[in-house]
Amino acid sequence: MNEQMKKNRSGSGRAKLLRTFLKGSKFFFLMCMICAAVSALADMVTPQIIRITVDQVLGRAPLDTLSPVVRGLLEQLGGAEWIRDHLWIAAAAVLVIALIKVAALYGFRVMNARGSETLVKTMRDSLYRHIERLPFQWHMQYHTGDIIQRCTSDIETTRNFISEQMTNLIRILILLLLSMVFMLGMNGTLTLIAMIPLPVIVWYSLFFHRKFRSGFQTCDENEGRLSAMAQENLTGVRVVRAFGRERYERDRFNAQNRHYTSLWVRLGKLMSLFWSTVDILSGLQVMLVIVFGVVFCLQGRMTSGEFIAFVSYNGMLVWPVRQLGRMISEMSKAGVGIDRIAMIMESEEERDLPGSSEAPMDGDIRFEHVSFAYEGCPEMLHDISLTIPAGSTLGILGGTGSGKSTLMYLLDRLYPLEEGSGRITIGGRDIRRISLSHLRRNIGIVLQEPFLFSRTLRGNLGITSADLSEESLREASRAACLEDTISGFSRGYDTFVGERGVTLSGGQKQRAAIARMLARPVPIMIFDDSLSAVDTETDAKIRAALEERFGTATIILISHRITTLSRADQVLVLDHGRVAQLGTPEELRSQPGLYQEIDRIQSMNREPDSVRDPLERDAALKSSSGRNSELRPAFTEEEGS
Repeated sequence: MNEQMKKNRSGSGRAKLLRTFLKGSKFFFLMCMICAAVSALADMVTPQIIRITVDQVLGRAPLDTLSPVVRGLLEQLGGAEWIRDHLWIAAAAVLVIALIKVAALYGFRVMNARGSETLVKTMRDSLYRHIERLPFQWHMQYHTGDIIQRCTSDIETTRNFISEQMTNLIRILILLLLSMVFMLGMNGTLTLIAMIPLPVIVWYSLFFHRKFRSGFQTCDENEGRLSAMAQENLTGVRVVRAFGRERYERDRFNAQNRHYTSLWVRLGKLMSLFWSTVDILSGLQVMLVIVFGVVFCLQGRMTSGEFIAFVSYNGMLVWPVRQLGRMISEMSKAGVGIDRIAMIMESEEERDLPGSSEAPMDGDIRFEHVSFAYEGCPEMLHDISLTIPAGSTLGILGGTGSGKSTLMYLLDRLYPLEEGSGRITIGGRDIRRISLSHLRRNIGIVLQEPFLFSRTLRGNLGITSADLSEESLREASRAACLEDTISGFSRGYDTFVGERGVTLSGGQKQRAAIARMLARPVPIMIFDDSLSAVDTETDAKIRAALEERFGTATIILISHRITTLSRADQVLVLDHGRVAQLGTPEELRSQPGLYQEIDRIQSMNREPDSVRDPLERDAALKSSSGRNSELRPAFTEEEGS
């Protein structure tokens, strides 16, 4: 993480982020603080009523010691003598103050609940909206479980700090200041004695602040690792069970869980030391006040009413100081959570370059001296140059890691092509100057690993178009050879698909992903090895449907299967990120090279009914002596189903 991002997160950066999140909930938290202030003022008034009742009303002390406002109020009520005969007035005054405090606390809780829930909603909406706009490369760098933990646990930590600590700040300050004012007014010497432990408590809290922050950060990071581990194992549960690795994964999880628990135990011991010390210091402070207060009462330096009121105010003074210590502790925890959220919010979103606009997408596609390397890795693509004529079909063949998928990620700008690394144009327009939304709206891509959401087939297939008609949905399914499969389900298109499409076979998922892309016709279609899990019969049918329905579209087929590429207008062969061969399938079949070698190897293992293309099958069958009578029927299900 660079220094600038760390600097931005130093106080002012966190405050700015919180102000952004507080939009929509500021009013509720302001009302919270007003209610907290009213509650604190009510707490201040009650001891004064008790003091006046004990000293002036019951003790017959002169009224000269009271303020003119209080003295005038007593005289309006009939004087101390009248109140002594009607003590219920004092009790009623305490009751009224108590009711005001109850109403203030009720308003505080209601406003706090509304404010905190509005805050959480704003934070979740902002985070989700920002994450959706982050580059594909960013998502590849961070574990999903850790991101989820930041969007849940860290948000909750921030909410708790603001709703439980920050909203009480006004109340704490009022109690702290007014308690000291009233205490000084009653006995300055005893007030100084009461103040002796307070600087020690504040210093002690600040001393532990850094230790708490470091501890909370370590715990948060390890909670993210634990969440990521759980998410990966739950997602890959079939792989874990298929290889009998349940115990291994359980032991890994238990080890991480033990480490995570030990961190919280260690932090808990530190917090226990902190709070027990603060409690001891607070207890000593109360003891000093009571001991010296009794002595002063016996010496006649304080009245009984003043002593009772002083002890009440001292309790109100100790609580804010202890609460200030808790606030510092919670601030450490919230600071870590805000920093982890800020890491997401400060990550740069995908943005169009100045001057970017929409452009025709039905022109030739040109790669001009394109080179590319993933961050921190050796160069993946080396000086790639080729032209894909509009409306043609390009096949791409190459070994694992040769850069086939990377080339298409660059075309769709899932990864940015840096300046000086060549350029990619569509119809002569650099794709960096085409708005991202327009570019991706006109490029359909079926990824190498199809991803289906946990919803119905209809919901999955219609995700690319908000107004997809039933006929368009069925046409896309027919083109992807999926309609027969769907008709075999009892609920048809309303069949619920499990998480990541777990209820479907590999071939069914691939065909569903193809149908999803075909549901919205686009001028450029990319199939990234997306026919690998279907049999060659279905492969050929899908390619034939593409030629029939989308003949004007530019189609790019990435495949390891020669038969899939046999009808392409030209085939690009990549070898370690370089152009090894480029030409028509017939040309490459007759040239020594990687294409010819792969074709020879696959031909040796090819069944007659899967030779290159259905149009070539009759010739292959005639040349297969003695096998016509033993010809097996064409597959109706995917390989490996």
